[in-house]
Amino acid sequence: MRSTYKQLYYINRGKVKSDGTTSIMCRITIDGKAVVLSTGLYCQLEEWNSKKGEVKNNRLNGILGEYKKRVDETYAKLLKVNGVISAELLKTAMTGTSDIPKYILQAGEVERENLKIRSIQIDSTSSYRQSKMYHYYLGEYIRSLGKEDMLFTDITEEFGINYILYLKTNYPHKPSYRNHCLCWLKRLVYLAVDNGILRYNPLDDIKYEKKAPAKLMYISKNQLQEIMSNPKPDPLQELARRTFIFSCFCGLAYVDVRNLYPHHIGTTAEGRKYIRTYRKKTSVESFIPLHPVAEQIIYLYNTTDDSKPIFPLPRRDMIWFEIHELGFSHQFKHNLSYHQSRHTFGTLMVSAGVPMESISKMMGHTNIRTTQGYAKVTDDKISEDMDKLIEKRISFTSHLDKNQYNSVVEKRNI
Repeated sequence: MRSTYKQLYYINRGKVKSDGTTSIMCRITIDGKAVVLSTGLYCQLEEWNSKKGEVKNNRLNGILGEYKKRVDETYAKLLKVNGVISAELLKTAMTGTSDIPKYILQAGEVERENLKIRSIQIDSTSSYRQSKMYHYYLGEYIRSLGKEDMLFTDITEEFGINYILYLKTNYPHKPSYRNHCLCWLKRLVYLAVDNGILRYNPLDDIKYEKKAPAKLMYISKNQLQEIMSNPKPDPLQELARRTFIFSCFCGLAYVDVRNLYPHHIGTTAEGRKYIRTYRKKTSVESFIPLHPVAEQIIYLYNTTDDSKPIFPLPRRDMIWFEIHELGFSHQFKHNLSYHQSRHTFGTLMVSAGVPMESISKMMGHTNIRTTQGYAKVTDDKISEDMDKLIEKRISFTSHLDKNQYNSVVEKRNI
């Protein structure tokens, strides 16, 4: 008898993360018995096409297509080797484990392995690297309780609250970092809920700490001019320097520059070059008229072969090291990161008097309030410069008063 096999993809609308995304799930049914897997992919609710079981975001949909293909290939391979196959056996082959561990630290190690695999798929290791310390602190806390690990069924709300107090007492982290640690703990408990170990997440009611607004880091016009005036002899660092300058004049994030192809470059009726692309982070369209400097940089690279990206950029970790070295070589006071080029573009546009709506469109913001943050940065810089000027004025006046007093004393002595 031939077995029936079917894949069905859907999103978990009942569990939406704080950034508005939810996980894409895969239900595999073989001979009437079903298992559910998390694909490890997330999308916005409005991006999901329920009828087609796919994402409206082309890039994300491509990754989902690869996942579907891998399920099919794994099914075919198991069927060929075993002759028969069950849904549970296919799930085990896909996940590398038949079930999530019942202990939280063990489950965390499994989840970190999943993050490692995903980091290769999306070409970004940041989540995987950061999870190492989040998991380390959780392990330290559990060991401080005299245990090597804890059952998911022993996790309570009190456990979560005391974990935050433990971090506050023992480590000088900012609220935002403690929030990340709590988020990692909640993530592991949610996995236990998804796999039927727990009926609900006992940490749901624990609130994240309020954090100060993130400070937008950018470089000044003089610093940008300094970078532009000093080519580098090393090919990789020169590539990093050029693309950093390119982003300072177009506002694209590193991942979007890396995914830039010749077909993203267009020409208006007046002959003006522009970039039209979709941001990877938000899937919002960016329309950017090309500054002459950015246009000049583009034409140093691939502008004809659409099977290859414009810039031959390596993975993000490698280029970020080169950018850090770039800042160090110019003796900048703060560490230089690639994303500062995007912030620099925003502040330059605000300083030039470009309307907020236009800046928002160029930067691909989903909300104009994000764009208005650059105006606040510019206003704060003006206020800071004025404060420095006032301080100098007071200091100069005080110095004059002191000299006048000494002059009067000298005349009296005469």
